[in-house]
Amino acid sequence: MRDASVSRFTAGRLGPQRRAADLARLRSERFDVLVIGGGVTGAGAALDAAARGLSVALVEARDLAAGTSSRSTKLIHGGLRYLEQFELPLVHEALTERGLLATRLAPHLVRPVPILLPLPTGPLPVRAVRRAYYGAGVALYDGFAGLTGQGRGMPGHRHLSRSAARRRFPSLRPDALSGAIQFHDGQVDDARLVVTLARTAASLGAAVVPSARVVGLRRRSREVTGARVRDLESRAEIEVSARTVIAATGVWSDDITAMLPDAQPGLRVRASKGVHLVVPRAAITGEAGLILRTPTSVLFALPWGGHWIIGTTDTDWSLDRAHPAASAHDIGYLLAQLNQVLSRPLTGADIEGVYAGLRPLLEGEDDTAENSTLSREHAVVEPMLGLFLVAGGKLTTYRVMAADVVDRVAHRLGVVRPSPTARLPLLGADGYRAMWRDRPALAARSGLPTGAVEHLLERYGSLAPEVAALAAADPALAGPVAGAPEYLAAEISYGARAEGALHLEDVLTRRTRISIETLHRGEESARPAAELLAAELGWSAADVDREVAHYLARVAAERESQRMPDDQTADAARHGAPDVRGAADLAGRS
Repeated sequence: MRDASVSRFTAGRLGPQRRAADLARLRSERFDVLVIGGGVTGAGAALDAAARGLSVALVEARDLAAGTSSRSTKLIHGGLRYLEQFELPLVHEALTERGLLATRLAPHLVRPVPILLPLPTGPLPVRAVRRAYYGAGVALYDGFAGLTGQGRGMPGHRHLSRSAARRRFPSLRPDALSGAIQFHDGQVDDARLVVTLARTAASLGAAVVPSARVVGLRRRSREVTGARVRDLESRAEIEVSARTVIAATGVWSDDITAMLPDAQPGLRVRASKGVHLVVPRAAITGEAGLILRTPTSVLFALPWGGHWIIGTTDTDWSLDRAHPAASAHDIGYLLAQLNQVLSRPLTGADIEGVYAGLRPLLEGEDDTAENSTLSREHAVVEPMLGLFLVAGGKLTTYRVMAADVVDRVAHRLGVVRPSPTARLPLLGADGYRAMWRDRPALAARSGLPTGAVEHLLERYGSLAPEVAALAAADPALAGPVAGAPEYLAAEISYGARAEGALHLEDVLTRRTRISIETLHRGEESARPAAELLAAELGWSAADVDREVAHYLARVAAERESQRMPDDQTADAARHGAPDVRGAADLAGRS
């Protein structure tokens, strides 16, 4: 529990001093719950447990959201294609969560994005049948979300003629569609959601320690009683004592059970690689996103600020899980699928950024199942007393997954407290709408342009004045990041001061999205950003040089991998850049 004399905003700041204090807590306290993995599920579980009054520690081997949880399609959605697979409860559950996030929990992070579902061409009777079929599916999708816009948090769908659809999306080829249906889903910066979850957990008293890798589990007879954790910044090892342990490690779940050779079978998780491209907004003319059928799954092209996100692929991956690599084949596939409907085809020269992530899919008895047909449902198992594994699911349903695993933990601890997180706004949500209405006044008080204040509000919500105050106090922080005019320099400093960032990669890749939103992939921003971080983290000139060298090597390795023809050669090329936190690949990744 946090000190009642400290505000939630202050208690939720994850700066260097807070990390040192939380490391001391790992050494001295016995926690009710130790959560391994700082992705969306782990951060959600830490928040759920802390909100029930349990003492909680969260450890993450790299950075918050460093794995799967920062590499999604950035959608909070029910999954329209799951309707065709008759996974109706999953769709309903996800749409309920979408509504909660958009209206109550995180309205500053989740906002509606319009998406066009183009209808195929063909003879009139065929077109009529297809419109009725797709229209019924989208109507059911909206129906599951609730009958009122307030409950859904999203506008309803509407049918468009071909000319109306092309007015919304002029880059569509006239012969590529006979019309369209427009619907809405939620869009989110996934990494920012995870950081906000972790900070909200910290504001309720949780110890949150990134760059802390689990290297072994503690046990007494056949009961897990904690973990051995290595601080990757100091290389010191800590014995952490806990009454229960939650492993929310996604595609690394097998690594946890491997630490317990005599444990019961855990979860069977298959890693599916999803690749996304980022191109400038000017490369495609459209006011809405697209969802397209592909031979294996679906493809999205979504507006993302001054950019478009295009994805995703859906292929098995059995190579390096820490740094899944996009190959030239993946990139060519995405371009070819989207170009089928564009009047001006995209080329490799249009691409600003590329990112690849691994989805943890629960594997059933049928090992021949295609990834696109595997369930996105989740599971919780207890392979040994006191150890709970949770995996599967999707970004949208993180809160349900977290509540389910903490329910099991609470039962074991004899705690009878239901999850309160459906009613608990995340940090930045309270007061956000009032601040948005008064943004001209906030701009006047901070001395920032109104556009900059709007940018901060959409990323930090009612925490935006904290970032604006940094800019007001130091003119050097009031300007844009070098090479990335969409971001304020203050956001780099704030990432280290309040959001747990410990390395240059953390701020260029996850606290901001400079690494995928600029043609230079953050190379032009690296040294200026590192110098800003030096003031917050106490780096020497040699530290700055080392951080910049690591980052540039990573960018070079990723670019080289994206020129390789297949997964094996792309993976080998990506290995050309070591992880800034060390090369050991053990457990505890998000």
